[in-house]
Amino acid sequence: MTDLFRLWVYLAERPLLWLTATVLAYWLAHRLYTRSGEMPLLNPVLIAVTLLVGVLGITGTPYGTYFDGAQFVHFLLGPATVALAVPLYRQAHRLRRMWLPLVVALLAGSVTGIVSAVGIGWLLGLDPTVLRSLAPKSVTTPIAMGIAEQIGGLPSLTAVLVILTGISGAVLAVPALRALGLGREQAAAKGFAIGVASHGIGTARAFEHSEDAGAFAGLGMGLNGALTAALVPLLAWLLGV
Repeated sequence: MTDLFRLWVYLAERPLLWLTATVLAYWLAHRLYTRSGEMPLLNPVLIAVTLLVGVLGITGTPYGTYFDGAQFVHFLLGPATVALAVPLYRQAHRLRRMWLPLVVALLAGSVTGIVSAVGIGWLLGLDPTVLRSLAPKSVTTPIAMGIAEQIGGLPSLTAVLVILTGISGAVLAVPALRALGLGREQAAAKGFAIGVASHGIGTARAFEHSEDAGAFAGLGMGLNGALTAALVPLLAWLLGV
């Protein structure tokens, strides 16, 4: 046990340890996901996060230490988001024909996401600060944290809520939309709905469904981020939250 402890202390000081742990956790989670026949409850992001949280808890490693080692993955989020423009560009001809239903869907999805979260929280008697943190939970983390800070919420709590929203969307969205009768031929509608409701994690799930769904999910994620940044401060003022 002493030798094992010394080995861990040595590895914990290496900057690549947590990057390797992150990649390994996702690889294992994805293997489990594919072996299960892509069972929604075994979403690889959910499983990988659970594995990493368990390792951090068992080893007593602070999140700051983990992030210092794994931040290259965080850096790659930027190029990955920009790369979503490539499949979207291939759908440009369809966007010109679908702009009106997309605008209506965006407004409905964005407002519903904000009002439902704050309304349910209000009915449960949550503190106003928590309600402000809930409002931007359907957009990608950097935008959501900035919005929460602007309206007096807790950015750290918002970040957790954003991740939970994304994972929930990745797990439940496709089965729910399928139950509503939307098949592969409605990939654009399904993808856009997933992107609006559950940002980047949901968009990754949409790409597993089809490239068309992923392209429209990326569009929904980007447009909802911009619209939510404008709507949440206004709605927070109107609702007196």
